[in-house]
Amino acid sequence: MTVLIAGGGIGGLTLALSLQDRGIPCLVLEAAAEVRPLGVGINTLPHAIRELAALGLLPALDACAIRTRELRYLNRFGQSIWTEPRGLHAGHDMPQFSIHRGHLQALLWQAARVRLGDALMPAARLAGFTQDEGGVTAHLADGRALRGDLLVGADGIHSTIRRALHPDDGGLRWNGIQMWRGALDWPAYEGGDTMAIAGDMAEKLVLYPIAAGSSPEHRLTNWVVCVRQGDGSAPPPRREDWSRPGVLEELLPHVRRFRLPFLDVEALVRATPEFFEYPMCDRDPLPWWTQGRVTLLGDAAHPMYPVGSNGASQAILDARALAALLAEQPAPVALAAYDAARRPATAAIVAANRKGGPERVVDLVSERAPDGFARLEDVATREELAAIAGGYAAMAGFAVSRAAAGS
Repeated sequence: MTVLIAGGGIGGLTLALSLQDRGIPCLVLEAAAEVRPLGVGINTLPHAIRELAALGLLPALDACAIRTRELRYLNRFGQSIWTEPRGLHAGHDMPQFSIHRGHLQALLWQAARVRLGDALMPAARLAGFTQDEGGVTAHLADGRALRGDLLVGADGIHSTIRRALHPDDGGLRWNGIQMWRGALDWPAYEGGDTMAIAGDMAEKLVLYPIAAGSSPEHRLTNWVVCVRQGDGSAPPPRREDWSRPGVLEELLPHVRRFRLPFLDVEALVRATPEFFEYPMCDRDPLPWWTQGRVTLLGDAAHPMYPVGSNGASQAILDARALAALLAEQPAPVALAAYDAARRPATAAIVAANRKGGPERVVDLVSERAPDGFARLEDVATREELAAIAGGYAAMAGFAVSRAAAGS
């Protein structure tokens, strides 16, 4: 059996490494001629890190990422709403990592290059596919045709394979929030391993270190500013307007609303030489991922709003689940089992993220106390906040068996 994987991103490469680990041949068809460290920060949760550790990648992750110790939810004035330990500090057997997305992809690509060799095929953009009872033929944009037993679409939110399987799919859904994202070498704050999410119903700020900095007192610090600009009824910005350079003068009025005691947000943003603007988009969950010998994985299957640190984590879990099933069962049975297991689980996360995910603790408090509070317990009970944060962790599959208390 040979598995064709369209897409050399985090999900596709994790699948390739997992198949190789189980002795299943594969080919990775990556559209880009050269894999470059694109993007900014992401978080990978302990249940996903456990899967990467099983592939022997934990030392490489430690070399280029930050083990997240704590997550803090704050209002825009910097008042604490909810704090919880993360990763090992919460009782997991694996850390949570904050990492540059491009560095994680490069780490996976290098591991796959060593282990799979010529099975990694850059400059191999998929244009379409055909399938029959015996297998699948992938048709590349340059005219080449490659034959395999299965085809996995790990080709991202603008997936060619998803579009072919679901031509009537409703397309991208924009929730009206625009994001500005950047990263900069900056003095470490709060121990150098803390993630902070601050704001209110209209604007949010996300901060976390994603790598070591220029000195022990610095970190490569990822920042995201999210601003609601619509009610979600408008279509998303054109694809060519995604990841466009941000304009400082447009962003500063929003940045100035945040007053954090441990970090000068405006100074951080002003010092960032280049940052980018993105719409916050997802897609409606699909009724099925698999048709014959073709299936979907990661953002091609279940793009979700970037709340709750779940995008990359769920792609990794998809990949590991699919590889394990293909090692144990005939291909059609394995694909059906994969679809049945992973599609409902990820659809639930997409739905929860549309409601704000764990960040609803910020929304709840800011709605009740938009100008701040003297005592948090007069605004929201600990039980209310715990139900939001803990409920999301349980639903998304990363709750610890013994609850780690927030404060």
